[in-house]
Formats: sequence, C-alpha cells, structure tokens
Amino acid sequence: MDHNRLGEETSPYLLQHKDNPVHWQPWSDVMLAAAKAADKPILLSIGYAACHWCHVMAHESFENPDIADRMNTLFVNVKVDREERPDLDQIYQHALALMGEQGGWPLTMFLTPNGEPFWGGTYFPPESRWGRPGFPQVLEAMSNAYARDRDKVAKNVAVLREALQRLGRPERGGLIAPKQLDPIAERLLREVDQLHGGIGTAPKFPQTGILEVLWRAWKRSGEAPYRDAAVKALDAMCQGGIYDHLGGGFSRYSTDARWLVPHFEKMLYDNAELVDLLTLVWQETKSPLYRQRIEETLDWVSREMLTPDGGFASSLDADSEHEEGKFYVWTEAEIDAVLGDRAALFKRFYDVDAEGNWEGHSILNRLKMAVVADAETERELGNCRALLLRAREGRSRPGLDDKVLADWNGLMVATMANAGIAFERPGWIGLARDAFDFIRRHMVEPDQRLLHSWRAGRARHPASVDDYANLCRAALALHEAIGNEDFLNQARDWVMILDRYYWDSVEGGYFFAAKDTEGLVARPKTAADSAVPAGNGTLIGVLSRLAMLTGEEAYQHRAEAILETFSGEMGRNFFPLATMLNNVELLAKPLQIVLVGESGTPAFEALRRAVYDASLPNRVLVTVSPGSSLPSNHPAAGKGLVDGKPAAYVCEGPVCSLPITDPQTLLETLARVR
Repeated sequence: MDHNRLGEETSPYLLQHKDNPVHWQPWSDVMLAAAKAADKPILLSIGYAACHWCHVMAHESFENPDIADRMNTLFVNVKVDREERPDLDQIYQHALALMGEQGGWPLTMFLTPNGEPFWGGTYFPPESRWGRPGFPQVLEAMSNAYARDRDKVAKNVAVLREALQRLGRPERGGLIAPKQLDPIAERLLREVDQLHGGIGTAPKFPQTGILEVLWRAWKRSGEAPYRDAAVKALDAMCQGGIYDHLGGGFSRYSTDARWLVPHFEKMLYDNAELVDLLTLVWQETKSPLYRQRIEETLDWVSREMLTPDGGFASSLDADSEHEEGKFYVWTEAEIDAVLGDRAALFKRFYDVDAEGNWEGHSILNRLKMAVVADAETERELGNCRALLLRAREGRSRPGLDDKVLADWNGLMVATMANAGIAFERPGWIGLARDAFDFIRRHMVEPDQRLLHSWRAGRARHPASVDDYANLCRAALALHEAIGNEDFLNQARDWVMILDRYYWDSVEGGYFFAAKDTEGLVARPKTAADSAVPAGNGTLIGVLSRLAMLTGEEAYQHRAEAILETFSGEMGRNFFPLATMLNNVELLAKPLQIVLVGESGTPAFEALRRAVYDASLPNRVLVTVSPGSSLPSNHPAAGKGLVDGKPAAYVCEGPVCSLPITDPQTLLETLARVR
C-alpha cells in the first residue's frame, strides 16, 4: 500500500486520481487484508467524474503533498467511483445518514480495517472554513480516535452495524389498492411549487417519479390540479437553464427555485427518466415543446453519449478548464459577435443582457419567453442556436465519463424504445437495440450473470438488483417495439438469476447486492428511490407485465410479495417510494390492449398508432398474429379478427371490450379509461 494503484483501473474518475501523491487503493479484498494486517484505519473517499465538489476537494487536499503525506502515514486510503460500486456507496451513505449528517459527494468515511464505519462527512476544506473543520484536523482527530479511544470507536461501530443490518429489514405490510394512491397524490400535490413548478424549493431535482405519480392521479381522477402540477414542472424544466438550449439534454438539478441555474453536469439517467415522462405526457398534450425537447435530447444522446461500441456513456462533467459551467454560459458580447444582426431577437428570447443572469454571464433560458412563438420566429431562433452551437464547439469541452453502466443503459434503452414507438422513429429503436445487444455481448459472464460496468474493453464489478430490473424493463420495451420473443425470454432468464442470487427467501424482496458479493459490511434491501429508480419498485412492474404476457401467475405472486415486503414503509415516508407506487397501479389495474391481425398491414398499423396516440401509464400491449394465440387465462383468449379485419380488444381486469376495428373509435375508448 506504499504507492498509488489507480493507474490499473478503468474508471475515468479513478484515473483522474492516479497521479495524486495519495497512495490510493481501489476497493478489494487485498486492500482489506492489508488494512487488517497493518491494523490501520481506512479512509474511504467516494465520488464520481462529473462531481464538481469532488474536483474541488481533490485539488485542495489530494494534490497537496503535505496533506497526502499525513493521509499515507495514518490511513489506508481507498478511492471508489460511486457509479461503479453503487453497493458500497449505498451502505456508506446510509451510515453517514445514521450519524445525523447529510449525505452527498464527495463522501469521506473513516472505517475500521474490517470496513465498518465509525465517522464520516462529505467535503472538507483544506483549512477550517464555513463552519467545517479543516481536512488535516479531521485526519489527526480520526487517527487519534482509532489509536487511543478504541472503546468509543467500537461502540460507534456496534451501533452503526446494528442500524445498517436493519436496512435489510423493511416494514412489511399488505397489498395496496389503487384508491390508496389518491391521498398520497393529494399530499404530494401540497409539495408542489405553484409559482415556479416542480417539487419543493432550492435545490430542485426533476423528481420524475413523483411527477409521474401526479400525472397518474390526473389520469385516474380527471382532477386538473394534478395535470397542471406535472405540466408546469415539465414546462419550467424544458424552458429553464437546467436544459441545454443549444446542444440538448438536461443537467442534474437546479441550484435555485426557478430552474435557472443548473449544476451543469449531465447524467444519462436523468435524461432517460425525463424523456420517458415527457413522452408519456406528450401522448396526451401533443405539446410541440415536449416533442422538440425529446428530439433534441435524444439527438444529443446519439451524438455525444454513444460509445463507439454501441453502449451509452454515463455523464458529462460540470466543469471545463476548472470552472463550473464555463462551456455553457455566454456574455452578451460573445452572442453579438456570433449572431450579428440576429442577436437582438435571440437575446430577447433567451434572457441575455450585459449584466448576465449568473456571475456576470448568461445562462440561456426561455423562462421569461416561455410560450412557443410563431413558426417563422422559432425557425430564426433555431438558426441562431445552430450558429451558437457551432461556435461553442471550439471551446474546451467538459470531460466525458465513457464507462457503460448496465442499469443506466437499461433506463435509456427503455426510453428510446418507448419514444421510438410514440414518435415513429425507428432509428431510436435501433439505437436502443444496439445498446441492449452490446450489454448482452460484453457485460455478461459465462453463467449469464450481468456485470455492472464496462470500459476500455473490460467488464467489471458485481451487478446490482437495479441492473437486472432496468434491463428487464428495457427488454420488455424492446419486445413491444420490435416483437421479437428473444427479448421476452431474456427478461425471464434474468428474473431467474434475480430469484437465485438476490431474493430474500425469509422476509421477501430483493437485496441490492447478490448473496455472493464480497467485501460488504451490510446487505441493504430497499424500495426507496435514490437518484435512480429503486430496483424493487421497477420489478413490481416487470413481473406484472411478465405475468400478463406469459400467463404464468408465479410472476404476479412474486410482484405481490415484493409489495408486501415494502408497503409498510408507506407509513414512515412515502416520498421516496414513487417508483413502487407507480408500478402498484400497473399491478392492481393494468390496461391490456390486444391487437389481432397481421403486423405491417395498413389496417393493423392504424390501430397500433391509435394506441400510442393516448397517454396510458398502465398500458400492456399484446399483438396476436393470425394462427397464434394468447395464454388460456388471458381475458382476451380466443378473440380474433372481425370479418377478416384486424381488431383491438381493450381489457380492464377480466373484462374486455367488444372488438374495435376503427382507429378513431379505439382512441375514443382509450380516452375514457380511468
């Protein structure tokens, strides 16, 4: 442990630290054994490549020879990319929360040689400031505590150990009826910022899961405040500074309540979740703004986030040339120089003036001119954006984290498949299929178990429940978009692996990590969403769909078992359970639409088009070609063509509609569904 070993890693974040004077080690059994042999505490630092404050702490402390020397003398120093090892990040973020501290990145934890936490924090400055102790003082204090006050450290460890073990024992409950979702939606509505849109106050995150809860409440009840809350939030994000109006794509969150000032990093998962929700809402509103943002964002993903091998990269950094947002912001003089006579129009629409709206610069946004202008004006503004984008290409670009993560790719594959169907864009469906095939070729072990991360030709790290959940959901989205049974079978195979390695056979629910994952001091099991949807919540929907598509009731029973495992948590705090709640509605009240006919014929495709022209959160579409049949327990089993014409059957619970052969009638029928 007498030298920095990060040069042997593939993670861009870890490689950023390979030249630090700190003797960084990757997390491994070898590292843990060395710490035990030396009886030396572990300093664990967790971050990610696009994290601004991670870069700040690295520059201030990890590149400082004096601070590095104390770190090397006192600790075994370990660097972890939270995106490569979400299992470790989850455990130690929970540990910090149990200490009464707010989590985040960089995460700085002090562990015993066994890897058990006894103290921690996030960012520490190089000297005391802002009410935070200086990092050198923290190092000395933690080293002294471990060396001289072992009893106190041991007590801290024991208390945290017991609390961490409880993460695998959520509050159980019963099944949830759709009517129980209404008071939850009503309570969430009270958290909506009625002035600026979105949930809560600054900093503001997209919270797509909660916005979907509100949209679903509108679809169930027809009460306009739910619809208005979802639409106002999406409008504000689409027109705010959180959106890159030149290149496409959304930043991770807004630092202010107005959605003006983003934290400029762009994450694959945020863009997948936002585009998926925008697509669902567009299917009803037909908002040209949403269509434009969806197209621009997926074009950005295709242009900048697609790796040469076909997978999707993880993120773009917030910083360039050591300044946050420098790549994205403009001065009025820069706009004038690029646009000339066109500048006045553009500046009026995009909030540009001499003073700027952020630190003397302008973050492009249309919050003051949110209404879509006439076609000629919008065309001219589009020309201006193209000129500015071309000029921006000459700037120093933010760093790209080009590792391919199984769970985040699953989110984007499903999003592209869903949007590709809704907008009749086969190219998006093709990109989704290519990324899915990349994962099956390069990120699967010989026993067909997934690996979590791939970069530079190497797939590494154990998969989590989120990897399997999101990729199963992606497989079913591709099955609907393309019709190939191979995708359905792949989802079934991955569920079998989940059942073998992740299922809690005693208490129910899926653990986050597999039972044979090494080096973990706890094994959490949760349905709470984090920055990404919780795998258990997603799997309620996956298993519900599999039950309907295959006729195998075991999938339904497993979905219900997951719900019973976690539903008691609603009494504690339902805010982080949005994914579970949204899939509960699919489990309890699916809308099965069966299209019988020859795919590709005009009459059949017109019926299919009608299905995708409606916003149907609980849609399960099944196509049945002549000569094939549905499972015998399906409510539409035995139903077929009408006078040789393709027909649609809309099934709610065990009851199906009469056959519908007219697309407009089908659309009207679907519009009445609650």
